[in-house]
Amino acid sequence: MTALIVFAGLPGSGKTTLSRVLARHMHAAMLRVDLIEAAVVRSGLAAAPVGPIGYAIVHGLAADCLRAGTTVIVDAVNPVPEARQGWPVLAAEVGVPLRVIEVTLHDAHEHRRRIEHRHSDVPGLVVPTWEQVLASGYQPWQEDRDGPRLIVDGVDTDGALRAIRRYVGTDRA
Repeated sequence: MTALIVFAGLPGSGKTTLSRVLARHMHAAMLRVDLIEAAVVRSGLAAAPVGPIGYAIVHGLAADCLRAGTTVIVDAVNPVPEARQGWPVLAAEVGVPLRVIEVTLHDAHEHRRRIEHRHSDVPGLVVPTWEQVLASGYQPWQEDRDGPRLIVDGVDTDGALRAIRRYVGTDRA
């Protein structure tokens, strides 16, 4: 079954790692907002931060993939309600189920370690510092406002993947 699966969470929480594994597991398209934002900056069309541009492009690409019958996995911070609100609208417009996964790190020391030792795998993308992550303005999720989601801890990748596979309805190895 075709579905829209959206990962959310602070930088360094493990969204990209989990998204990649799930995309391979499901043979799904993976759309990463960071890649698109970096391409927009490299093109000279906008300076960082690009604002909602990356999300708008991902929405368009996701809609096209979903209409073609391809499951889409979105890797994005989704830091504010406005970013989160577009996903249920898109899923409803295309007629596919939506599954949102918020990746957290309950171990602040591990989160900081990851941020401080991270290197970008995207040309032109500058990864945030720990201070920038703390000051990013990520608004806590509220289900009544932002919708339901599965919460997984990015420290336990294997446990997170088991929970995600149950949540999205696949248990293929």
